[in-house]
Amino acid sequence: MIKLLVSLILATTVFIPSSRAEERKPNVLLLMADDLNTALSGFGHPQCKTPRLDELAKRGVRFENMHCQYPVCGASRASMMTGLYPYTTGMLGNRGNLRANHPNVVTMSQLFRRGGYHAGRVSKIYHMGIPREILAGTADHDDPPSWDETVNIKALEQKAPGLRTEWSPKDTSSQTFTGVEASTGDLEPADGMAAEAAINFLKRNRDNPFFLGCGFVRPHVPLVAPSKYFDLYDREAMIAPSVPEGDLDDVPEVIRNYKSKSRYGVTPALHKGLLEAYYASVSYMDAQAGRVLDTLDELGLRKNTIVIFSSDHGYLLGHHNKFQKQHLFEEATRVPFILSVPWLSDSHGKATRHITELVDLYPTVAELAGLTPPNGLQGQSMVALLKNPSAQNWNKDLAFTISRSGGESIRTRNWRFTQWGFGKKGQELFDLKNDPGEFTNLANDPKHAKKMLQLKVLLETKRVKAGYDPKRYK
Repeated sequence: MIKLLVSLILATTVFIPSSRAEERKPNVLLLMADDLNTALSGFGHPQCKTPRLDELAKRGVRFENMHCQYPVCGASRASMMTGLYPYTTGMLGNRGNLRANHPNVVTMSQLFRRGGYHAGRVSKIYHMGIPREILAGTADHDDPPSWDETVNIKALEQKAPGLRTEWSPKDTSSQTFTGVEASTGDLEPADGMAAEAAINFLKRNRDNPFFLGCGFVRPHVPLVAPSKYFDLYDREAMIAPSVPEGDLDDVPEVIRNYKSKSRYGVTPALHKGLLEAYYASVSYMDAQAGRVLDTLDELGLRKNTIVIFSSDHGYLLGHHNKFQKQHLFEEATRVPFILSVPWLSDSHGKATRHITELVDLYPTVAELAGLTPPNGLQGQSMVALLKNPSAQNWNKDLAFTISRSGGESIRTRNWRFTQWGFGKKGQELFDLKNDPGEFTNLANDPKHAKKMLQLKVLLETKRVKAGYDPKRYK
């Protein structure tokens, strides 16, 4: 009888609820993709193949209405890692320095360091200029107080051996859609190197609590992947987003032609190649994430490791006849997000459609690990949704995202309201229930004047809570 009781006690300590996390500190593994929209097969994408991340989703919760706070790398990543909106961090793009703005900020991984964890960074967690900093092996915008150890990746990027194609021939910037069907194996491109470094970290730190941030740079351009990942796709079968004629005629002029097809010179035939290259690089990133997750299993770490997968923001691939980021359409603000907590297995494989934001991650992992976060975090813990993805007591009713040109947007359950120039350069109103593609701007429709006013008040109330200072932002 005593032996039976002992075995039962030991069995119940394998999966530790968050309220008892201090009894055995759970590890944290943060896997980040770069410039990835919701093109995951587990999120319903009809063409992109991501079997390894789909497996992770079966061991966690899919957050299908997760939104970034600024659709550009530097601002979004700083917001996520601090639990603060961009107006508060002062990071309104890829320029600036988080620690210079907030010398005493306690970042997410820094909190874990203070809690006795060994914190490591592999490749891109804070902003890095891609491909420049991968070519150079640098991380100029990193935050040293966030980490005990770091690994920068140096790889060939668009100079990798293999078949190189320019899918956006009119764009000569570093952000052009260059595709490279690399003649190498998985380990030579940047994400293969990052996976190797992450695996090495896990092996060295298996006996101590750790926080590891592993950043993959795909599918950020250049779209580099070993040729076998291109072979997964039939270029001619690629389906470009459907866009009604004159889609952008009713949006404010300040954003109408920004990063439009005319800049890139993407013909219908080139568009198919561009999509193939994007999906191939996503599948390559997916495989590298899978290698890291396999190592967790091989080392017996999975049962006590919180795993997070996210992108920094969404991405347009011809949606609204536009490309890339810094827009405030759904495809730019929404990100694929998976959170796997081993001891909350009742919700594994489920999804939540409740509105959430990347700023909510920090308080969530702090609660799961039994750590006390600093005062002033602007997100809210999502633990309730991890326990019950359809929980009725989730009270966040809007996501707040800002962008260039004074762009500000709120996304509620059924509506998106956006204004530009801090409200002086035009507005957008989309009825998401009847127009999920955001094709018809109702901002100037008198029938929706009441809804416009209601949402404008909500936005401007939220912007104050998010740290907006009219003396600083004009």
